[in-house]
Amino acid sequence: MKIAEIMTTDVETCPPTVTIQDIAAKMREINVGSIPICEEGRIVGIVTDRDIVLRGIAEELEADAPISEIFSETLITGTEEMLVEEAASLMARHQIRRLPIVRNEQIIGIVSLGDIAVRGKTPQEAETALEKVSEPAKPRR
Repeated sequence: MKIAEIMTTDVETCPPTVTIQDIAAKMREINVGSIPICEEGRIVGIVTDRDIVLRGIAEELEADAPISEIFSETLITGTEEMLVEEAASLMARHQIRRLPIVRNEQIIGIVSLGDIAVRGKTPQEAETALEKVSEPAKPRR
């Protein structure tokens, strides 16, 4: 099964200039844990609720600071032609729970571990991905 069959296609994005407060409110409004950051239609990063807590609040940034101060610029992305198994493996390898799906650097969808578990036909891949994502990361020094 291709990832295009299970990905969410109606993806909310924000520009890097939006404030931490505004993006947190947007996450609450649409009930998501991450929002891709796009500039001139091109995906340049992603911000998660965890980024807001650890890089924003814990670092005592002001709520009106731009999200560009905390979003993750290192992007792991997939393509619509990718198989669900490949996406699950990629997510496990990089310990991520959400995978933006892109075409020509433009976001066209997003898939989560939940999507793979619920709509994918390979529960073993979802379980493996979840186990790998849930492994404690090595401490940064």
